[in-house]
Amino acid sequence: MKQLVEIARAKEVVITTAESCTGGLVAAAITDTPGSSAMFDRGFVTYSNAAKAEMLGVEQATLDAYGAVSEEVAAQMARGAIQHSRATLSVSITGIAGPGGSEFKPEGRVCFGVATANNVTTQTVEFGALGREQVRLKAREYALDLLLSATDSV
Repeated sequence: MKQLVEIARAKEVVITTAESCTGGLVAAAITDTPGSSAMFDRGFVTYSNAAKAEMLGVEQATLDAYGAVSEEVAAQMARGAIQHSRATLSVSITGIAGPGGSEFKPEGRVCFGVATANNVTTQTVEFGALGREQVRLKAREYALDLLLSATDSV
């Protein structure tokens, strides 16, 4: 975490997070690090679909067509976090931490988005049915790694 904070500060990258299943764990991990106030703007915890729409501008049509756990929603969350903050880099997370899931969206599936003002990328990771706590922790670590990698191209 210290490395992410140092690199972001050196490159003047400002980060925001848009989290659903992790409930703010990524923002907490960043802000646990001294000096993070120079590179972290805000975190959006948008657990409900209504919050995703109201706070980040996720379109109802996208939620209806793909569901909250989808790369399409992760992309809109990441873009919305940039648009509704002073950040230059965002990460979004939406997934099924468990217990539960379905044949089409199993427990442990997490979709991520990374956005800058001009670009957004998405990916889905199948962490598996590790249990709620472990899926959330794995998703947090994965998101932090995505942010660290993205600072190379910002």
